[in-house]
Amino acid sequence: MAETAKYAAINGGTLFTDMKTQLSLPKTKRTVACAYGFVFIFIVVTTFLAFSPSPNSSSPWFTNIFSLSKEDVGTSYRSHFSSVFSNLFPRSSKNNFEQPHLDKKGLIVEKSENYTQNDDKGGVLENPFNSSSVLSDKESSVVKNETFSEVFDDKVGILMGNQTFDDKVGIFKANQSSIEGSKSAAAVNQTGSRDFDDKVGIFKANQSTIEKKSAPKFSSKGKSANVEKKRDVDLVKSLLNCDFFDGNWVKDESYPLYKPGSCSLIDEQFNCFINDRPDSGYLKMKWKPNACSLPRLNATHMLELLRGKRLVFVGDSLNRNMWESLICILRNSVKNQKKVYEESGRHHFRTEAFYSFIFEEYKCRVEFFVSPFLVQQWEVADKKGGKKETLRLDLIGESADKYRDADILVFNTGHWWTHEKTSLGKDYYQEGNHVHNELNVLEAFRRALTTWGRWIDAHINPKKTFVLFRGYSASHFSGGQWNSGGACDSETEPIKNDTYLTPYPSKMKVLEDVFKGMKTRVSYLNITRMTDYRKDGHPSIYRKPNLTLKERRSQWRYQDCSHWCLPGVPDAWNELLYAELLVRLHQKQQEKKS
Repeated sequence: MAETAKYAAINGGTLFTDMKTQLSLPKTKRTVACAYGFVFIFIVVTTFLAFSPSPNSSSPWFTNIFSLSKEDVGTSYRSHFSSVFSNLFPRSSKNNFEQPHLDKKGLIVEKSENYTQNDDKGGVLENPFNSSSVLSDKESSVVKNETFSEVFDDKVGILMGNQTFDDKVGIFKANQSSIEGSKSAAAVNQTGSRDFDDKVGIFKANQSTIEKKSAPKFSSKGKSANVEKKRDVDLVKSLLNCDFFDGNWVKDESYPLYKPGSCSLIDEQFNCFINDRPDSGYLKMKWKPNACSLPRLNATHMLELLRGKRLVFVGDSLNRNMWESLICILRNSVKNQKKVYEESGRHHFRTEAFYSFIFEEYKCRVEFFVSPFLVQQWEVADKKGGKKETLRLDLIGESADKYRDADILVFNTGHWWTHEKTSLGKDYYQEGNHVHNELNVLEAFRRALTTWGRWIDAHINPKKTFVLFRGYSASHFSGGQWNSGGACDSETEPIKNDTYLTPYPSKMKVLEDVFKGMKTRVSYLNITRMTDYRKDGHPSIYRKPNLTLKERRSQWRYQDCSHWCLPGVPDAWNELLYAELLVRLHQKQQEKKS
């Protein structure tokens, strides 16, 4: 009794009577019917939601378990209850894009058309589910081969692939495919307009990219366009205000611009790789200005700039070096190389040779006219009845009329003015019928270039033709001159201390003075200092294949420490040419606006 009393209800009640009091149920029939109806409706709704076949709101458990596909992998980690709540509350925040699916490597790949991506981090894509932007149904569809705006690689300034040029707007556009993690990107399938002067130095790209460690980032179209426009403007401004020639050489494993030994058009004496040069560091150097990053030469894009046009090099064998370099760079980008061929080989205009390559698909020509002095080499009768050579300082080179209508002209002269006959200047320089008994070489150089400058002013239309002049290319003979034992075959590294550079050539100062007196604007490719660093870049004794080192040293009485190996230094000259063309495009556009 005592134990029973412990559990007795307070105030004398029992467990049953208490429960009955607290939980008494309604007694009327109407109330009972409502309760059973509510239970029935709850069961029906729950069953419907659980087994609904709707593709937009799949079953949280059963349907997904049995019908999970590859396309669903990318969404399987998300809560299945989101679909339930979306059915219960259809006006709540709505996801307006389909989920991206994963490829075999677990990389996110999209499933719809073009959208513009704002990339502020150098091409790094971010998870779409972290995006704060709200997209419309059309803007937010995600697709295969995601496209986003990008122009130059932030680190090396590479203009990359599948670029098209919009004639009306004057903006470069690109559909690019690349795999992040590689150190270089190949540019392919680029198309362009035919009007060189109408293009603008502004670039846009829709670049398809697969990244190894990041997911795509979405942003509003308007914001992306504004960021891209600012980037384009900044890029052009950086080139406009940059001294391309104040810089240094840096190692870059993505170089050279074409595979060593792959271009059969290179003269044997310049093809150091084929000629068994043992070191390869000279192939991996890139010129980097201090104030900007030069865009990597995009050969397909450059061919588009040249579509339907003539690019002509005029000068000595160093310009031939540059011409061959450009032919190899451009040809390497053409899919059907049978459509790149030599139109003319060593056709003569009296004493001056002429070479021309045609890029048939682009209807353009890249030519070289041999004119080492830019003025005419001549012959006069001597006192003994024979003939002697002279140099007509007052007559432009004989082939000038053949290239006066070219769209781009690249001139040079210099090395032949160091030869014994020209440097001594005795009974060699002629003006009119008068042959000077003796004339200082610098004065003769000034008069020859003045003749060239006057011809440019009189015969070249600067609105049609872009005129450039490439400066003196440094030589590196050690222990003597080219004809007295000078050598460079032991050099494998560039000069790194500026104190070892040679003084700026007095002939180039004369050249700059001539420019100042001309009406026509000439773009000066002042490569003298940048080449002075590169004592390692010359062919030296590697001018013929399949020779032993002993045979090389005995066969070559003179080493070549003036010309350059290809691939090599002249490729950098052509990157400078490419940058100058981009600046030219921008300037032409600004002229049209004003």
